[in-house]
Amino acid sequence: MKFQETKEEEQMVLLAESKECSVFQMKNSTGEGIMTMYQVFPGVSISYNDYHMESFDSTYTTNRNLFCIDHCREGRLEYASAQGAYSYFEAGDLKLDRRITHQGHFEFPLVHYHGLMITFDMDQARTTLKEEIRDFPVDLLSLQKKFCNGKQPTVIHNAPAIEHIFSELYVVPEKIRIPYFKIKIFELLLYLDVLELPKNREEKPYFYKNQVEKIKAMHKLMTDNMERHYTQEELAAQFDIPLTPMKNCFKNVYGSPINTYMRIYRMNQAAVLLKSQSDMSVTDIAGKVGYDSPGKFSAVFKIIIGKTPLEYRKIFGPNGAK
Repeated sequence: MKFQETKEEEQMVLLAESKECSVFQMKNSTGEGIMTMYQVFPGVSISYNDYHMESFDSTYTTNRNLFCIDHCREGRLEYASAQGAYSYFEAGDLKLDRRITHQGHFEFPLVHYHGLMITFDMDQARTTLKEEIRDFPVDLLSLQKKFCNGKQPTVIHNAPAIEHIFSELYVVPEKIRIPYFKIKIFELLLYLDVLELPKNREEKPYFYKNQVEKIKAMHKLMTDNMERHYTQEELAAQFDIPLTPMKNCFKNVYGSPINTYMRIYRMNQAAVLLKSQSDMSVTDIAGKVGYDSPGKFSAVFKIIIGKTPLEYRKIFGPNGAK
């Protein structure tokens, strides 16, 4: 399978290429991403996706018969699930599709996404897999029909064996990388073959555009004004959204309840200041991220970051040991 056959290459720059591996960079005004693609079998590839960006616009189209399996390790992806509505693909999830609806605007609400993608070019892969293991009991075409019977992706949320299968794929020694990939692909196909999908399985909720836009505006207000602590009642009134739907939507967009998210956000921003602003005292930084009490700030910082602010600065600050 040649990556160059797709229009998505127009957004990518090839950084490096070898017999088994190609490295591509995606870059736009919101950040950049790296995709590292390994050719495992003819027609079968594994790609590691590491993005540090807010969003991207995909023009991807293909005339090939594909079966793609995405695993999210960290972060989350927002995608259009229906006309004017959005769904979220998050850590621990599997997404399976044929890349029929892979055009349009995609966002990373946490400004990062790490995961991998296994792509089967069905015309080649069905023959290749049979040659690798004779009498392999899984029919790839039947598997594609099982999970991709519509245009929208099928998302499997935190199924029991997903973590076991995928966690090991992120720490593969280079010497055994390709043969190990082969074993894990067959393991995954066997798992998906026996996985029973409930006829009326419960889907995660989707949210309409105007609701998501209000939540994103709310997020901007809070992160731009960290010195102030907004109550949830204030936010609901200011953005004209009922309290419970506001809480549910925020958690789905950003992955955490509002107060939890902001506590972690404040500590991460404080960590940036401790690393880069040697002229700011811990008390100044505490105030900058919304804490009047340096003691309370230090306690929360240690819980979230794992070190006190002074310990963190000593190691990672401009004059630290790093």
